Amino acid sequence: MNRVSPKNKRHLSQPVSKEAQLKPDTLPQTDIYTRITNKIVSDLEKGNLTWRKPWNSDNMQGRILRPLRWNDIPYTGINTLVLWGTAAEKGYNLPYWMTFKQASDMKASVRKGEKGEQIVYADHIIKEEQQPDGQTNTSKIPFLKSYTVFNVAQIDGLPEAYYTMPPAVTTNKEQRIAALEEFFTQTKADIYTGYEASYSQSADRIQMPPFESFENAASYYAVLAHELTHWTKHPKRLDRNMGRKQYGDEGYAKEELVAELGACFLASDLGFEPMPDEKHAAYVQSWLTVLQNDKHFIFSAASHAQKAVEYIHSLQCS
Repeated sequence: MNRVSPKNKRHLSQPVSKEAQLKPDTLPQTDIYTRITNKIVSDLEKGNLTWRKPWNSDNMQGRILRPLRWNDIPYTGINTLVLWGTAAEKGYNLPYWMTFKQASDMKASVRKGEKGEQIVYADHIIKEEQQPDGQTNTSKIPFLKSYTVFNVAQIDGLPEAYYTMPPAVTTNKEQRIAALEEFFTQTKADIYTGYEASYSQSADRIQMPPFESFENAASYYAVLAHELTHWTKHPKRLDRNMGRKQYGDEGYAKEELVAELGACFLASDLGFEPMPDEKHAAYVQSWLTVLQNDKHFIFSAASHAQKAVEYIHSLQCS
């Protein structure tokens, strides 16, 4: 999955534009949440999972990467879902995205008539309040900025490295994959063979059916990635609590969505397809309910999944 960085090829001296310094689009924060959530809800109602669309696109098969900024830094969280969905719908198979200004800084140009995709940047303001006793309380108030990016397929004149297709990744579907086995082993998670795929927080153990019972290797690793994302919620790790009280309630649905996204993020990072499991039809209905009731939750779920995957990566030996 490693590729030569375009920034190491182009030898350009233009100033670096930080994402936090970009001029945001004038879109109310409530509209950002509503627009993105409504799009994902619409996909779910059609039986499509926005975050799985890339793997269903013929032109992207075997080449699924995280969406990348102009400087090779991956987009994270909700922006990963938004840009994956757009790339699949528009047929973009190149992973790089950038703003109009970033393209201009490299003497490139967005083609006339091309429409960009709005993504978000999380920021905060500092608020100070004078208390009756004369003390000053300081608090951070989070908010979102929206800005527009274009895929490099919409831009002419960039260094050639940006237009280089990532090599297709193939996996041996008939036997265990050594690199993936090593990755999951490095987490030190307690994984044992049983009759079902599950994670028990009380025992802090992951149960997986025998490898041979899966249709192919990708299916096995997809399920393991899902359960490993659940594993990160333990209090001694990320201490993630979605408010689950019993099987099948709203808290359960929320945690399953986090694990679903985490499995897809890991699959992209490690180069295998996140195969759906037999419970997906039921999950889709529960996710629809959660997202329709809370326009903010897909942002929260994507953020939790991102943190889970970053934690899992941090356990790898350098």
